[in-house]
Amino acid sequence: MNSFLEFFSFADPNIRYVAFGAVLLTASSAIVGSFTFLNKKSLIGDAIAHAVLPGICLGFIVSQTKNPVILITGAFITGWLSLLAVEFITARTRLKEDTAIGLVLSVFFGIGIVMLTVIQKSGNAAQSGLDHFLFGKAAALVGDDLIAFGSVALILLIVVYFLFKEFALLAFDKDYARSIGFPVRIIELVLTSLIVLAVVIGIQAVGVVLMAAILITPAAAARFWTNKITVMILLASIFGAVSGLSGAYISYIAPAMPTGPWIVIVISTIAFISFFFAPKRGVINRLFRQATIRRTINDENVLKAFYQLGEENKNFFNPHPAEAVLRKRRMQHGAMIKILERLQAQGYLEKAKPGWTLTEEGKLRAQRVVKIHRLWELYLTTELRIAPDHVHDDADTIEHLLTPELEAELERILQFPKADPHQSEIPYRDR
Repeated sequence: MNSFLEFFSFADPNIRYVAFGAVLLTASSAIVGSFTFLNKKSLIGDAIAHAVLPGICLGFIVSQTKNPVILITGAFITGWLSLLAVEFITARTRLKEDTAIGLVLSVFFGIGIVMLTVIQKSGNAAQSGLDHFLFGKAAALVGDDLIAFGSVALILLIVVYFLFKEFALLAFDKDYARSIGFPVRIIELVLTSLIVLAVVIGIQAVGVVLMAAILITPAAAARFWTNKITVMILLASIFGAVSGLSGAYISYIAPAMPTGPWIVIVISTIAFISFFFAPKRGVINRLFRQATIRRTINDENVLKAFYQLGEENKNFFNPHPAEAVLRKRRMQHGAMIKILERLQAQGYLEKAKPGWTLTEEGKLRAQRVVKIHRLWELYLTTELRIAPDHVHDDADTIEHLLTPELEAELERILQFPKADPHQSEIPYRDR
């Protein structure tokens, strides 16, 4: 508790530099990364992160010092060159973008490692700490780094604020943007510059290897929680800020733990939780919805079987044993009994010798399913000219999915027909 209070009081300047620097870096990178993610260019961040290493080394070779301005300038240049190389390879060869990114990433990073090795063996004492750009040095951030992060974060926020609509349009419909006269190429260049800038600044904290995770993972996690781009970007920045602050706190209470990797672990944990537990897109919710849909389909199929038996007997309220229903709808006997008991509990069936019988409510639900099935078969045969013996399976699916509005529209289009293509009566509720 003492460590918690000491850290979050931010009384120690070193804690402030590390915590605020990590938050600024992760939050601003997440905002830019959201547009990268939506443009389906997630690997671009990884390519840039690896491509800036030779620029950093070249900046050191030219200046013989670790001047931040020179190193950042060199990194920015080679980051841009990597994007031009990817675009050139994609445009002039048959290689796809992911292959081009892999080539550029490995080549630039390989050149950077060679240059870094040469520098380390040159005997220049000023090169000490240059390898921090590989894995980051978030725990050693100082006031100048915080100013740099704050400046870059401000630039990113200002540009995103003024060009938000343009960036969003490019992410969802680039062809439409081009057709209405948007300067698509210029906007893409601005967005690319922001990505390069975010990566160049960020590698000082988390390093070349982990920067792509900081750029993309918050956006990927946020996407599971919303369909609105504004909410997604807000969530991505919050996730990024939380991971930055959490990573800094973990490295504070466990000094042997590096800050950068812990930032990535925290944001990866958030993404993992989002992947499984997000209310609409999460795996758990999706599995639950699929189970619910399967249960509904099975219930309605059984009710439909009771209705068809009632049509044969001219009495919809005669009791029928499970075996009779199984002849209409093939499934395991145990599964059928469970469905019958569930429908009884819901009030759609009643137990009666020698089996079960429809209730009034069950008859109405079964009647609607049968009606939609037969209307859809008629629609496919009359409107789409499909042979009557080819429409059953499609109707068997759509009968569980059609909304009341579409059901009414189907009735209007077909003008309330009396029979389906097989001359079976189409039942209406008032009949």
